[in-house]
Amino acid sequence: MLVVAALGGNALLKRGEPLTAAAQRGNVQVAVRALAEIVRAGHRLVITHGNGPQVGLLALQGAAYRPDEAYPLDVLGAETEGMIGYMIEQELENALDHDRPVATLLTQVVVDPRDPAFAHPTKFVGPVYEQAEAERRASAAGWRIARDGDKWRRVVPSPTPLEIPDLRVLQLLLAQGVEVVCTGGGGIPVLRREDGSMIGVEAVIDKDAASALLARQLGADALLLLTDVEAVYRDYGTDAASPVSALTVARAREMALPAGSMGPKLAAACDFAEDGGISGIGRLVDALAILEGTAGTRVSADA
Repeated sequence: MLVVAALGGNALLKRGEPLTAAAQRGNVQVAVRALAEIVRAGHRLVITHGNGPQVGLLALQGAAYRPDEAYPLDVLGAETEGMIGYMIEQELENALDHDRPVATLLTQVVVDPRDPAFAHPTKFVGPVYEQAEAERRASAAGWRIARDGDKWRRVVPSPTPLEIPDLRVLQLLLAQGVEVVCTGGGGIPVLRREDGSMIGVEAVIDKDAASALLARQLGADALLLLTDVEAVYRDYGTDAASPVSALTVARAREMALPAGSMGPKLAAACDFAEDGGISGIGRLVDALAILEGTAGTRVSADA
């Protein structure tokens, strides 16, 4: 099977963990051990990943520039694709004993400049703060902020991904037996001009939505949305919370889940499953078990 595995940004850099290269490297090593099991089981693998904590870190570093000299979010997104992709590529090669090629591709993703998301930012980026500090930083930098659990974070626009112009390159790599890391952080957000040329735009595309689009366009057999939570929960956050092992698309779309956490994953799983593929959501360490249907939550087309 061709499997697209989407790694959550918080699975690669845990909530509250210091934003250091050493912490990220350690988490990537854990991640690739789970991913290597999928390859060893005989499946082809395309890896995508989140970048919320990392792109926020680079934005904070960019605050050292004058406001008119700071790098925009599309460039920071490209930087995080290289940074995270490099670590995943290297550690996966190590885990597979260098017996097959792995490559990272910086991936552009086209969005619509009229997307309403530009007026209503919802995508969390950067570290978490106490409310008072978040409000102080937002006031100084012109951020929009929102509550993330019991903390606060910066939010930026997250437009719907429409097209992956680098798809032909991905297909060429897969045809040559390469395991590919791509569409990191939802891809680099770009607009297509009237003359067909492209230009970057200030946004961070949702990684799960972009991964579902990628999986559909590649004709993948399975989409795994991997995070630090074991499954989709019914009544999440209450004493009655319980994991759900299987959902139809219709039932899944009826569930009201937070836009900043499990909601986008379930929506992406539904989008892919509607075309008949296997969608699974669960913990990164359970990746192969989720693919085999013995862990996590599986979303399937309606009967």
